[in-house]
Amino acid sequence: MSESARGDQGGSTGETARASRDAAPVAADAGDGTRAVRAGLPEAVKYEPTLPGPVFAAHFHLPGDPTGPYTYGRDENPTWTLLERAVGELEAPGRDDAETLVFASGMAATSAVLFSQLRAGDVCVLPDDGYQALPLVRAQLETYGIEVRTAPTRGDAQLDVLDGAKLLWVETPSNPGLDVCDIRRLAEAAHARGALVAVDNTLATPLGQRPLELGADFAVASGTKQLTGHGDILLGYVVGRDTEAMAAVRRWRKIVGAIPGPMEAWLAHRSIATLQLRVDRQSTTALAVAQALRERPEVTGLRYPGLPDDPAHKIAAQQMRRYGCVVSFTLPTRARADRFLDALRLVDDATSFGGVRSTAERRGRWGGDAVPEGFIRLSVGAEDPEDLVADVLRALDTSTA
Repeated sequence: MSESARGDQGGSTGETARASRDAAPVAADAGDGTRAVRAGLPEAVKYEPTLPGPVFAAHFHLPGDPTGPYTYGRDENPTWTLLERAVGELEAPGRDDAETLVFASGMAATSAVLFSQLRAGDVCVLPDDGYQALPLVRAQLETYGIEVRTAPTRGDAQLDVLDGAKLLWVETPSNPGLDVCDIRRLAEAAHARGALVAVDNTLATPLGQRPLELGADFAVASGTKQLTGHGDILLGYVVGRDTEAMAAVRRWRKIVGAIPGPMEAWLAHRSIATLQLRVDRQSTTALAVAQALRERPEVTGLRYPGLPDDPAHKIAAQQMRRYGCVVSFTLPTRARADRFLDALRLVDDATSFGGVRSTAERRGRWGGDAVPEGFIRLSVGAEDPEDLVADVLRALDTSTA
């Protein structure tokens, strides 16, 4: 978090808690692995750990006027500070105008942006093929008198319903359909109409794309998934470059109390160090799985933005540096999909995505997603590519009966 972002809380002083001390930021042109390993670390102190342990505190010593950064546990925590600095260095390297805030979950981060920026009478544009909880968000926005318009991600269709909007919400690649839209084009069009732009960057991660560099005002994500990658914590974040807008997001976090625990924040920061290793392995294996599935006659609707013939590949190649860990496809029937999932041995039947252990599910079991009954969302983990491909092909073979 930048010093300017802390200005309304008094800024940091020589007596600031040790965990908040600035370290030299990683060079803007450093590689992704270097950045991930070093992101957010404080200056080295003799006999102390490289990454300080979690700070468990509801309140802090606070004699006199409350002019320091840490006053009460719902407002700030030194462990959050380091994590926010780390996420900011990944999402917006070299940018002094970006602020990062962490939240208890991805939905907490999403809600903070939407409900802090919109008022009764405003217009919001959402994707109609995005994350499953967005229809719930839409219903809540509408109860507050906010008009919600929707359009598909594919073909930049949200441009068609943008006039008069206060906020455009983009999800690219979309979950679970893996369509991609042109962030720069949408951002330029939205700004020309006076609208803010938020991009859900969960599936891509900051190592896949950086929405702020492409013109977005907010990058929002669930850190539950590939950012932390172990399926053991819930976390979310917002990175924004508009001081007034981020002040409203911060105020919403304070009012609602949607804050992460210090242990979750510390685990997240610890996990980010391996992000580049995990993302590279998972992206490479996801492409191998997609290529293998392409040869199977029972597989239809195969999607992976990294495939050269994928409908999203052209735009994805322009704005993404890595294509993610999720592959989607459809099997002929619900029963066939269920048999396939049951036959897998290296892939857990579970929801969510991005973990080091591969997972898959028949997405239609939840309802709410406009997908066929046999639609499979497969999240590729860090297993050996040859083993995982073999397991998927074997499960396809044994599920034919």
